[in-house]
Amino acid sequence: MSTARPLRQDAVRNRERLVLAAREIFREKGIDAPLEEIARAAGVAIGTLYNRFPDRGQLIDAALGPLAGRAADLAELASREADPWQAFVSFVTGTCEQFAADRGYADVYRVQTHGTPVIDAARKRLAAVKEALMARATSAGVLRPDIEVADVVLLIWGVAAIMDATRDSAPDAWRRHLALQLDGLRRAAAHPLPGPPLAMSELRNTAPR
Repeated sequence: MSTARPLRQDAVRNRERLVLAAREIFREKGIDAPLEEIARAAGVAIGTLYNRFPDRGQLIDAALGPLAGRAADLAELASREADPWQAFVSFVTGTCEQFAADRGYADVYRVQTHGTPVIDAARKRLAAVKEALMARATSAGVLRPDIEVADVVLLIWGVAAIMDATRDSAPDAWRRHLALQLDGLRRAAAHPLPGPPLAMSELRNTAPR
């Protein structure tokens, strides 16, 4: 009994360190970041990481599950806006803002990973909100009726690709292109775009190689 308690405390501390390190490294580099780097950042051996998290999905779920749940909470909050179009825009914009702030969450949204029950539950909540928002905006006549859920998913993926290409040189460039795409989804007249376009020289410097 006297030796079990300190070992358990050490295990809990190691787990907390690993989760915090993974959260930060996934935020910067995405969920494919090397596990060895996470172990080093946590100050533990790689064997300790595998003891605590035998599968990468378990570590992703522990590190990013709370963020996915928060994203679902924010989506539900956006859905309560009175204006159907603004509710839809708030949802899409909020999702993209979370992508811009955290590469790990962007990966979680775009990539199906095994062993992530917390993230899977949040993803189901998010999907339900998205469908309800689209149905409401379509019924109100503000969202074009030929748009499907997959179209919106691909739109967001496209914006995420722009983020990846411009993150270092023009981190807000995606906002202009999101506004362009959103105006393409509505029947009303186009609205002023936020921010200037990139110059061709800037675009050449940020193009993926």
